[in-house]
Amino acid sequence: MSRMSQTDPELTHRLTRRGMLGVAAGATAAALLGAAAAPATAATETASGTAGRGRPVLPPGRLGIQLYSLRDKVSTLGFAPVFAELEAYGYDEIEFAGYTQGSAGPITLAQLKRLARDHGLTPIGSHVGYYSDDPNAYTFAQNLTKVLDDAQALGLKHIGTASGPFRYGSTVDAWKRAAEEFNTYGAAAKARGMKFYQHNHSDEFSFATDNPKVRLYDVLLAETDPDLVFLEMDIFWAYAGQFRFAKRPDGSPAPFEPLDYVLKQPHRYPLFHVKDGVSDPSNQFGYRMVDVGDGDIDYQRFISAVSRLRGERLAHHWQTEHDSPTESFTFARRSSEYLHSLRENC
Repeated sequence: MSRMSQTDPELTHRLTRRGMLGVAAGATAAALLGAAAAPATAATETASGTAGRGRPVLPPGRLGIQLYSLRDKVSTLGFAPVFAELEAYGYDEIEFAGYTQGSAGPITLAQLKRLARDHGLTPIGSHVGYYSDDPNAYTFAQNLTKVLDDAQALGLKHIGTASGPFRYGSTVDAWKRAAEEFNTYGAAAKARGMKFYQHNHSDEFSFATDNPKVRLYDVLLAETDPDLVFLEMDIFWAYAGQFRFAKRPDGSPAPFEPLDYVLKQPHRYPLFHVKDGVSDPSNQFGYRMVDVGDGDIDYQRFISAVSRLRGERLAHHWQTEHDSPTESFTFARRSSEYLHSLRENC
């Protein structure tokens, strides 16, 4: 059952201010504005109801989207129509998952940067592979200079990988070795004014094969320099890790709370993936992925807890994502509506 709230009047104002009716995707944008602002009774109800009270949970200017969620649209329509839709939906930032358009034709990095700017979108980060057996592969291990050159050309503040640190295996020493490579990438990124980051899936929360009392994610945190290596917590996959690895291989309890990792070291988590899931113990991951707002992950609690920390409200970037949405534009629109509707005293 959907937990989507009525559309936020603040979002309606922001969309109108951006001139949403003039974007290329005008029909979709006009429909969104109509749903958000047309009925006076709905606006009144929102103002007096839960969605209208208190400070917005979502910090201003910090809503992004991982473009992997929209890969079908980018490959068929190109970046321009996709960016127009995201502008219409009230997004502020984008995170790349590649810089090409597939069948929509070639585009240069300069054109891509300008296109994002023209639609009020700030490129905030990008996912690149960690390593490959191909010496010419576009990865950190094989072509670090090229990866950083491209990120710098796009004006990115963050450049990272969604690959787990499993290059050398799942032992403590294997992860220490990977962590040292991450430190190297982090130092190179820092020299160019960027932050290197790693995006988790659920396996990072598993246990070392040579020491089953040690959680591998803890090795990564301990062995990487906090001034050089940062984390992008994928909140869905962190909770899937909580479900999968709440016990050690010997069956002894080893519970953890994903949010606690962030609250202990908030400066290490500049980026988040906001991805939702419906609790399903029959699923191997404990959740079935759904659009943001349709699941059981308490984002009012999670985002509020982070943004309430002293000096942290504007220090983090919240990127919506769905690995395989039923309809990707619908996912992007509804996720933005839901997150903008959240209030701290809900």
